[in-house]
Amino acid sequence: MNREITRPAATRRPPQWPLPGASAWGEDRYGLWLEIEVERSVQRLRWIEPGEFLMGSPPDEQDRFENEGPQHRVRLTRGFWLADTACTQQLWQAVVGSSPSRFADDARKPVEQVSWDDVQQFLGKLRDRLPEADPTLPSEAEWEYACRAGTTSAYQRGTTITPQQANYGNSGRTWPVKSCSPNDWGLYEMHGNVWEWCADGLRQYEAAGCDDPRGPDGGGRVVRGGSWVDEAGWLRSACRYEWPRDWRYVYLGFRFALRSISP
Repeated sequence: MNREITRPAATRRPPQWPLPGASAWGEDRYGLWLEIEVERSVQRLRWIEPGEFLMGSPPDEQDRFENEGPQHRVRLTRGFWLADTACTQQLWQAVVGSSPSRFADDARKPVEQVSWDDVQQFLGKLRDRLPEADPTLPSEAEWEYACRAGTTSAYQRGTTITPQQANYGNSGRTWPVKSCSPNDWGLYEMHGNVWEWCADGLRQYEAAGCDDPRGPDGGGRVVRGGSWVDEAGWLRSACRYEWPRDWRYVYLGFRFALRSISP
């Protein structure tokens, strides 16, 4: 597994610790964490520190698409809290009041069949419950940075992936979150299970490095991570796709970020 250092070995405290509205918080071998609770549904989030990484894939990466290059250095200047799992049906129902999911046999499964616009409604309702925090989707750059967790290989554990490490290959269903081991920053199922919406649209990559890049706001939105219906190549850390923001499918979900609104 190829790695590059993207953040210091010692955890840097976020400007506001803990974030207002957290029901619990602490630190473990993955770093800082906090939890929010909504109607007895608990979501843990991980502190993703500012840092740099190489975004995209090299020309010789297997299953690579042209829109994954050129690779370029990206610096994220602000840290953020990121949910350690995709949003579950239980949390969605606690916030919204109902669930649109097809695979409704287990509330621990990720919510699916949600459009980007649906997710904005969820985030708005969650914002009402967390007045001192801003729930958002991660940008595409933030998502890949968190997925890689310091690695430069195609997947978080190397150049290949197995059915024991992710839910893919048209398995027939979603899996409950935390069915697979997390990456090195404590994030579960960044590969497979459900595609995850990002905040921005598809950005055309350039070779020059950049800070805090964002894709366009008009049109579609990027999805990342692959899903239970896809072949392994679609699960790679660099794989990117753009869908219309009103699409709803049984392989489409999200995970959210939290950011402080205090100075």
